[in-house]
Amino acid sequence: MTQTTNSTETTNTQPKVYDHLFIAVFGKDTERSKRWRLELYNALNNTNYTDPNALELNTLENVLFIKMHNDVSFIVDSQMTIYEHQRTTNPNMPLRGLFYFTQLYHKFLKDTDKQLTNNTLIKIPNPSYIVFYNGDTTRDEDYELKLSDAFMHEDKSGRFEWTARVLNINKEYNLSLQKKCKSLYDYIQFTSRIKENKDKGMPTEKAIDEAIDWASERNLLEGYIREQKAEVKMTLLTEYDEEASIRGWIRDGRQEQALETAANMLRKKYPVTEISELTGLPQEQILELQKKVTVQV
Repeated sequence: MTQTTNSTETTNTQPKVYDHLFIAVFGKDTERSKRWRLELYNALNNTNYTDPNALELNTLENVLFIKMHNDVSFIVDSQMTIYEHQRTTNPNMPLRGLFYFTQLYHKFLKDTDKQLTNNTLIKIPNPSYIVFYNGDTTRDEDYELKLSDAFMHEDKSGRFEWTARVLNINKEYNLSLQKKCKSLYDYIQFTSRIKENKDKGMPTEKAIDEAIDWASERNLLEGYIREQKAEVKMTLLTEYDEEASIRGWIRDGRQEQALETAANMLRKKYPVTEISELTGLPQEQILELQKKVTVQV
């Protein structure tokens, strides 16, 4: 299970490892989480499975480097599914997915005692990689990212491809999906409340506290937020603290890589605001870089 170490200064207790909230809701091995996971799967695939235990949870550890992990993965009906949550746009999701599935398929072959040297075709579960996005940058409701967009030279052959399907789960998007999946609807309502509070100028901790009280009064997620109030709060504080740290690393320690990423995104016509959000670079710096990239092209 994906884990992060608590580094917030809002508690004096011993450090504890917390899952991201999306995992805590949909990726646990509890009876309630199993039901929510099955409900989400059925809503996305228009299926009617009724046994939550039919989903084989198959999560990856944080084995590559920070944030290089999947949130929830499982196998059902010969399909290997990965769900991941993102609060920022990231054009590199297909490559991340390729890394994830490489590890999962390796584990599948090992667990089923299959050898690639066999002279018979090995059947493997169909891959399904879905990214749930609820960041601040305006994005389409349902779109696809392709690995081929990252190739240094354009390749229209279609021989080598890997995709990530991105679903926008901001409150006003994918309403039909929210209607079919109450647990996802509740999750979106809760996380949207935090964003709305922060947009009003509330400090992060106060924004989370208010949203927890608001969600508890409405019994969102069957009372899970109310029952696990302390853990939910610490999970969210850890998430926001981690995001701030990552932005700092990009800004202070990886300037060259950030500039290279920004230049590549400019060549692919990404909006300046989105490039700034992803790389942590100021928009003014990206606009200056845009002049040089345009000249080179």
